Amino acid sequence: FDAQGVAVRFIDDGISTDGDMGQMVVTILSAVAQAERRRILERTNEGRQEAKLKGIKFGRRRTVDRNVVLTLHQKGTGATEIAHQLSIARSTVYKILEDERAS
Repeated sequence: FDAQGVAVRFIDDGISTDGDMGQMVVTILSAVAQAERRRILERTNEGRQEAKLKGIKFGRRRTVDRNVVLTLHQKGTGATEIAHQLSIARSTVYKILEDERAS
């Protein structure tokens, strides 16, 4: 904004980006906001690590029984038919089969 000669005035807070003092205030507020964001991230990550240590799992529950997919596949059922029978995406079937091959 400054390069184009635009100044921002926050009427409720009495802050303006006009002049050197305004630039300094904006710089300080920006630094405070960045520091607060870092603190939030640190606390969030610490909380996640604690939860994992307690055995809490993240994400939604799996809606597909992998064993059913594998059993149907072993019986010769194609991926499209498995997807149709279980009402899941064919790509999900392929991912389960791929994961099984990799392990």
